Amino acid sequence: MRILVTNDDGIHAEGLTALERIAAQLADEVWVVAPEVEKSGASRALTLSEPLRVRKAGERRFAVSGTPTDCVMLGIEELLKGRRPDLVLSGVNRGHNAAEDVTMSGTVAGAIQGMALGVPAIALSQALAMLQDDVVAHYETAEAYAPGIVERLLEAGWPKDVVININFPARPPEEVEAVEVTRQGLRDAPNMKAEKRTDLRGRDYYWMGFTARRPTVGDDTDLAAVLAGRISVTPLHIDLTHMPSVHALKGVLGGPPPKLRAHA
Repeated sequence: MRILVTNDDGIHAEGLTALERIAAQLADEVWVVAPEVEKSGASRALTLSEPLRVRKAGERRFAVSGTPTDCVMLGIEELLKGRRPDLVLSGVNRGHNAAEDVTMSGTVAGAIQGMALGVPAIALSQALAMLQDDVVAHYETAEAYAPGIVERLLEAGWPKDVVININFPARPPEEVEAVEVTRQGLRDAPNMKAEKRTDLRGRDYYWMGFTARRPTVGDDTDLAAVLAGRISVTPLHIDLTHMPSVHALKGVLGGPPPKLRAHA
């Protein structure tokens, strides 16, 4: 088996090293194509306004000046000579990628790009107790359980338009409760914030970040499972159509385009 590994935390990230070890248990040929620097929150961004630079960082290892999407596209279409990979693994992200965060995640985007190019893909993330620099991620948890879960997933298979999103709880391996197949959750309130600051020239600027508030989510969701100490496995797809609204709007908009009504 040939596996392409990427991430959004950058070529030097601990989670990428952990994922390389995970991939090595599943395949005899592992390729790494990852961003040169951290690209967290890049979602499916594609670099269009500047050239992409590729640096060879070792045997079958490449650092790219762009996004996770750039990395997977270059990896599959250009850098992996001879044949395409059999699987794309993206991660292991420092911090979970669950609920509405999956739409912003560069980790999930890396997997989506693999899927879009016809390669089965899985995103892996390791939850943190708090998103701070001095908090140590339990990558040993992902390393302990990811190989077996990925192997089982490959045996079972999944639809070609689906990516698998795996989140490991912020616990050491011996404290993990179980594996749960979940749906994507939605927080009861936004957890993002913009903090206003002033620089030494008196000009305002902003730091984007997250609150520490514990959200309320549905019991069968990805985020609820991770918070409860379980490994969450969520099948995702990029069809964002809301079918109930499609059916409702067909009774309002259909036939010739409507003209603006006169207003008094």
